[in-house]
Amino acid sequence: MLQFFAKYKFFGIVMLVLSAIIITIIYNVYTIDEGKTLPIYQPNDVTAELVDTTVQHIKKYHKIADFSLTNQNGQIITQEDYKNKIYVADFFFTTCQTICPIMTDHMVNVQEKVKNNPEIMLLSHTVTPDIDTVAQLKRYAQEKGVDDTKWNLVTGDKKEIYDLARKSYLAAKDTPYNEYDLIHTENFVLVDKKRRIRGFYDGTDPKAIEELMDDIEILQKEK
Repeated sequence: MLQFFAKYKFFGIVMLVLSAIIITIIYNVYTIDEGKTLPIYQPNDVTAELVDTTVQHIKKYHKIADFSLTNQNGQIITQEDYKNKIYVADFFFTTCQTICPIMTDHMVNVQEKVKNNPEIMLLSHTVTPDIDTVAQLKRYAQEKGVDDTKWNLVTGDKKEIYDLARKSYLAAKDTPYNEYDLIHTENFVLVDKKRRIRGFYDGTDPKAIEELMDDIEILQKEK
């Protein structure tokens, strides 16, 4: 019997060490996000070209401003419709043939993943409100499979949308040749229940969308 244990002693030690390593890995996988918190972004934290000069100096207490816009069903949508909600916002236009179709497809994927979660909503702002009328947004929404109870596509006053993009969501570049034109980015912006920005994600990158979904889960655990 002693000879048997002596013979397999080394093998037993190796198995014991491997078991400890595997248990540690599994533990880390399931607990890695438990202590993770998301940053609270301020205008001072973001690349200057995406932020209006009037708010670039702000280092704390930044929140999404009040708004009043019209959705694809002709309904007035305000900050009250997103009260106590976590939401993902972006900027697009329906005639865009470059990054917008990819962004919209990815937002559709997000919609599918959160469709049964009443805490999560989506909000897409057109940057060409003169073209993207309510009727145009409705056609686009139907074409893309937008859930009206979960996702608002909004149009409205161009200056208000411009100010939201540059002063609130920090998600669009200015254009030097026109005071009220902007170049929207591919960013999806994660906003918490207190109207604070908690993350920026490349809306054209599937891996970034996975990160967004992970961060939404983390945000939901916040008290």
